[in-house]
Parts: sequence; C-alpha cells; structure tokens
Amino acid sequence: MPTVHPVDEVPPIRQLAAYALQHVLAMYAGAVAVPLIVGGAMKLPAADLAYLITADLLVCGIATLIQCVGFWRFGVRLPIMQGCTFAAVSPMVLIGTTGGGLPAIYGSVIVAGLAIVLLAPVFGRLLRFFPPLVTGTVILIIGLSLLPVAGNWAAGGQGSKDFGEPRNLALAAFVLLVVLAVQRFAPAFLSRIAVLIGIVVGLAVAVPFGFTDFGGVGRADWVGISTPFHFGTPVFHASAIASMLVVAVVTMTETTGDLIAVGEMTGRRAEPRSLADGLRADGLSTILGGVFNTFPYTAYAQNVGLVGMTRVRSRWVVAASGGMLVLLGLLPKLGAVVAAVPAPVLGGAGLVMFGTVAASGLRTLAGVDFRGNHNLTVVAVSVAVGMLPVGVPTVYVKFPDWFQTVMNSGISAGCLTAIVLNLLFNHLPSKAGSAVLEADGLARGGGEEGVEEPREEVV
Repeated sequence: MPTVHPVDEVPPIRQLAAYALQHVLAMYAGAVAVPLIVGGAMKLPAADLAYLITADLLVCGIATLIQCVGFWRFGVRLPIMQGCTFAAVSPMVLIGTTGGGLPAIYGSVIVAGLAIVLLAPVFGRLLRFFPPLVTGTVILIIGLSLLPVAGNWAAGGQGSKDFGEPRNLALAAFVLLVVLAVQRFAPAFLSRIAVLIGIVVGLAVAVPFGFTDFGGVGRADWVGISTPFHFGTPVFHASAIASMLVVAVVTMTETTGDLIAVGEMTGRRAEPRSLADGLRADGLSTILGGVFNTFPYTAYAQNVGLVGMTRVRSRWVVAASGGMLVLLGLLPKLGAVVAAVPAPVLGGAGLVMFGTVAASGLRTLAGVDFRGNHNLTVVAVSVAVGMLPVGVPTVYVKFPDWFQTVMNSGISAGCLTAIVLNLLFNHLPSKAGSAVLEADGLARGGGEEGVEEPREEVV
C-alpha cells in the first residue's frame, strides 16, 4: 500500500479542527485590516464596513479552498491560506476616493484577476530563476518584513490609544512564553497547536484585565450573505485598471515566493505546472473578489510561518480553515467573537511565527555555496532593498504611484532584486571569466557554483 504524502494526510477530526482554528486566528487580523483601511479611507458608514468584512471573510474561505483542494488547473494543492493583499491598499484608496468609488475598484480588480489567470503559465515557466540562493533570500525577507506587523500587534495595534503601553507588551511577552513553554514541554500534539494554546491562554488573561470588549458580538447579526455587485455595477476606468495591473504583478511575485517557501517546508516542491496552478487560483479568487464586493487575493505569509513552526503539512488542515472562514463570512456573530482577540495576544504569537519564516530562509541559504562567487552580495543587497520600505515606509513617497506599488512591498522589492542580481552575477558571462576568491566570501568574479543545486528539505 503506497504511503500518503504528509501534504495529503487527513489528521483526526479533533486535531484537524484545532490546527485549522490556529491558522484562522493567525491570519484574521490581516484579513479584516484591508477592508477596514479601504472602507475607512472612503468614509463608508458602519453598516457598509461590516458588509465589506463579512464579504472578505467569505471569499477568503472560498479562495483558500480553491488553493488547497483545487480543481482542474486551479489550485497549488498545498497548505496555503489566502487573504486580501496589502499591496493593493494604496491604489484602491486612491481609486475609491478620487476615481469612481467602490464600483471603479471592483472593475479594476476583476480585470486584474483575469490578467493573473492569463499570465499564470508565464510565471510558472520562470521557476528556473528561483534557485536556493533566490528562494532562501525571498523566504528570509518575507519573515523579516512581517516582524514589524507582530511588533505593532504586541504594542497594542497600530493607531490604538494605548499603543506602546507596558501592559500591552507584557501581555504579548506572556503569550510568547506560553507558546515556547508548550512547544518545549508539552506532548507532540499539544506542541503543534502551541500558537492556538498561547492565544487562548492570552485571551483568558486579557478578559479580566480589560484588554478586550465583546460588545461587538451582541451587536453583530446572526446571518449575513454577500450578494454579487452589492455596491453597484463595476465601472472600468483605464487609469484604475493600469494601477491594479501593477498590483497584479506584485502579488504574483509575492505568491510565487510563498508557494516556493511552502513547497520547501512540506517536501513537495513547487514545479512550473503547480506554480502556474497556484497563481491561476489567485486570479480566480481575485475575480470572485471583484464580483462579491471584496479585493485582490494572495497567499498569506503569516500562515507560511505557521506551517514551518508546527510542522503540520496537511493541506486539508488549511482547507478546513477555509471552511471556517466561509462560516465566519456567513455568520457575522462568529466573526465578531474572533475579532475580539486583542492585538497584543496576536503579537506574542506572531513573533514566533514570523521569526520561523525568517529562520526557514536561513536554513535554505545554508545549502548555498558562498565561496568564490557573488552569492553573498546577492543576499546582502536583496535583503537591504527588501528591508528599506519596511524600516523607512515613506522612502519612496516622492516616486510615481506605479513605482511605489512595486517597491513599497518589501517582499516584491527584495524578490525582484534577488532575481535580477542572480541573473547578473550567476547567469551572464563574467568579464574576467573566472572568480577571484576572497576570504570574506565577497568574490570579484562569476560562477554559479552551488546556485542551481537541488533545494534542501526544510522540514
């Protein structure tokens, strides 16, 4: 009897539910942030904001199911969680406030989704430009670029009145310690849901100390169904479509990095065909987003970290998470319960998860040869360019909108830099024709030694 690959295993139902809930809690804050930011910038009434959030959760769930379960040539069939991309926030706010409101946003989102579906096979064939040197660098940048998100959560959540209060950081530190203690001392099953246990224990401590308010649960409706084109028929403006097409390229680049990262972690490496299938699922989800009153979708890097940390590689776990998100989208009262988890609790868990992503990148880079070549330079410059917009968010504020869309995402900026530098130093003929060895690894010549080696198993 053939053995089942860990990606295709179905855990027992109780474990499946616990693992799945852990993924939902890890991505929930990021998922609802996009509709909150866009709707808030457009000064939408509270009822419309609530509608955007439930629509977003519903399509997040459907998109995750398409990606994990798959049908025909849609879906990478790996444990990938889907959510709204932050790369689209600035262009959508601009379109919504100056260029036609939500109908113009949804028109551009639908066109962008169609473009992703059509371009997916092209991106799939670019996999040879992602050797371990590039993938390790991209995974490292993904983890590092997410750490400020965890830091903001730990401090109380960006924009909160008590941001940076010691009690917020103390709660985050407490959750972090619980996660570490469970991982170190608990039995195998419990250690795999260390993040979930940390969040539950943190929430139990947070309630009596007044960190959270469950008032929103009582005000939420029991049932809410998102209907197509609720905010009107989509409008197709050329300028809006152009900016959203740039976003499409950025999200495809980010998703490519995430798919390769999960392939490394699960032992089922992304191939050109499966990569194209994953990107095609992104495109279909984005089209559904435009139809069902929400936004462009991409793979969520925070859940990539959770896969690496827990070593639970089953795609059916994340598919179950997708089912939970569908329920949250149809039952707003349930969504309000999850939304009541305070930011510092998520921050403590996020520090472990996002740090795990960065560590996985380092593990991949450990298999790359850095002697007698320019590989160290490729990593150094790519990480620097990727971290620039993370450390200095306004660094490109004077540049054109399309440039900001690409470069304000540390993940896409670092990924593009790594690909270009790898081509420059390791694929184009060297002028000198040979490498000059340097003791510090910063070589002055070419060579692809160790660059095209098979990718190492991360888990």
